[in-house]
Amino acid sequence: MAVVLSAQATDIGVNKATKDLFKTIDTPQKMLDLGLDGLKKHIKTIGLYNTKAQNVIALSEILVRDYGGKIPETREELVKLPGVGRKTANVVLNVAFGKPTMAVDTHIFRISNRTGLAPGKTPEAVEAGLEKVVPPEFALHAHHWLILHGRYVCKARRPECGSCIVSDLCGFKEKTV
Repeated sequence: MAVVLSAQATDIGVNKATKDLFKTIDTPQKMLDLGLDGLKKHIKTIGLYNTKAQNVIALSEILVRDYGGKIPETREELVKLPGVGRKTANVVLNVAFGKPTMAVDTHIFRISNRTGLAPGKTPEAVEAGLEKVVPPEFALHAHHWLILHGRYVCKARRPECGSCIVSDLCGFKEKTV
């Protein structure tokens, strides 16, 4: 649920909004019992909360009805759920099920293209490129490391190339060092 709510929102904002919610709502059935209006009260500080609440309730109904309250373990099944796209499905597969997926967010998309690690015009192209270049022993955690690198070092507006541990391997022509 948190991954669905986090689309176009910060992790900090989602964690703050759901802190009390997830203390008692820990199954799709409990989410349904809470209802749309109850959910909206908890997440109203998150952007697009009306649509996200509708998606969470709809996907909870599907999980209870079609999956016995369990989360499906394939990307194909996950992306059929309301509010779940490829990136969200990849996060769920990686974090919940330990599958080595590449969830390409804006940070990963930017640094993959900027550095030349896995250039691509779409998130799917970058994902495919990363799957080719990331060694299998690092694949499980690679997207987390790349997100953190993009968030704190290879920043969008002003990358901190001077503190980057891979600047010698980076293809970015406008380095800030």
